Amino acid sequence: MPQWYEESFGEDYLLVYKHRNRQNASFEAEQITRWLQLSKQDLILDLCCGTGRHTIALGRNDFRVVGLDLSKTLLSHAVSESAGLPIPFVHGDMRTLPFMDHSFEVVLNLFTSFGYFTQDRDNQQVLAEINRVLKPEGRFLIDFMNPESVKRKLVPVSEREEQGIHIREERKIAGDFVLKEIWVRDDKGERHYQERVKMYSMDRMEAMMEQAGLTIEQVYGNFRGEPYQTMSDRMIFLGRVYK
Repeated sequence: MPQWYEESFGEDYLLVYKHRNRQNASFEAEQITRWLQLSKQDLILDLCCGTGRHTIALGRNDFRVVGLDLSKTLLSHAVSESAGLPIPFVHGDMRTLPFMDHSFEVVLNLFTSFGYFTQDRDNQQVLAEINRVLKPEGRFLIDFMNPESVKRKLVPVSEREEQGIHIREERKIAGDFVLKEIWVRDDKGERHYQERVKMYSMDRMEAMMEQAGLTIEQVYGNFRGEPYQTMSDRMIFLGRVYK
């Protein structure tokens, strides 16, 4: 049986998440540049890059960046939208990165592109791979949902129209997972998708990163740069690996 993340990141995903725009990505890329003190000599991996919003924003500022994603559909959009920029986009699984040890100065993992796997060992393996491909004292940024905020702000059901297409989303918490059921209906019929992401608390994320050899140096609660608090929107971890 295919996993949810093998089916959900297609053309309909682009419609459902149309609100994730290039302007926001440019602002976030500017923050990342300041926070991690990026230089033009750094080789940067955008891990789970999707359509390359942040990859392209960094590339347009002449940073050396590589995008990796499992979805060939999203990667094809990234390639198309990055036309003219020397950005390699690579197809791969974040648990087994197709790169040599110590390949990158920086790894980015943005907008809850973590916790996709049911088993903790698989999610832990993603962190281990980030360590493996980073050079000594390489920097990382992992942007993850804050479970407390998710629980407080969860909207059980929402419906809307996008370009004449009906979208219905149902959300719920099931144990340690946040689940989303998505129905997309148009003149071609109705399609159904599921998203299933494992929620990890701040303490658990810190423990998993420590186990993977990732040293956290700062945690922000959003891309405005506000310090993390219990009810912050996000958990944005910045740090280094010391080998």
